[in-house]
Amino acid sequence: MIVSINQPAYLPWLGFFDRIAKSDLHILLDHVQFERGSMTNRNKILSKQGPIWLTVPLMKKNQFGLPISEIKINNTPPKWTVKHKETIRQCYSKAPFFRDYSSKILEIYDNNWTTLNELLRETITLFLDQIGIVTKIICSSELCVSGGKSKLILNLCKEVGAKSYISGPFGRDYLDIDDFERAGIEVIFHDYAHPKYSQNQDDFVPNLSVLDLIFNKGNESLSVITAGQSLIL
Repeated sequence: MIVSINQPAYLPWLGFFDRIAKSDLHILLDHVQFERGSMTNRNKILSKQGPIWLTVPLMKKNQFGLPISEIKINNTPPKWTVKHKETIRQCYSKAPFFRDYSSKILEIYDNNWTTLNELLRETITLFLDQIGIVTKIICSSELCVSGGKSKLILNLCKEVGAKSYISGPFGRDYLDIDDFERAGIEVIFHDYAHPKYSQNQDDFVPNLSVLDLIFNKGNESLSVITAGQSLIL
């Protein structure tokens, strides 16, 4: 079984979904400590003026050091969901596939989300369905696995019976490959070469949220995502 592991992200980029598409099972690493400045609660979409950030506001009090699964959203006015919904509409209302895919996506912002993890799981599940990726998804918070860095990843792989593990490129900096080999688990590094596709402007802008791809390419999104993949042993 091929397994990949990644921290959940808000409106993730294409490489996030390519790694999932290449796996039999993907683990959302949600029991580790939330990192400020990460992509866990923010991402970029494309406006007429260029890329802009959409950031989910978080409660700041008593949350330092908490795992992603326990981080709470700050829902005080002005309501962030209204802003995100309207910003997405303004940026992509004229995109070729906006009408086909926007209804379910924008409905997400009608909910009153309490925890970040609830929002991330809901949006990631929706995107997987709309793109057409059928890989099974589980959360690390549902597993009784401990350890740090390389040992944690190895233990998660062992827990689910992995034969191969698809790592991000930064895994080269901390994974103990010998440990994986002794456990009979092959490590594959995922170096994603971002594909180009037609956007609503002349100069292509890479590394945006998958929203940009879905609204511009619709049912071709999966083929675009996998066209950019690169796996290196």
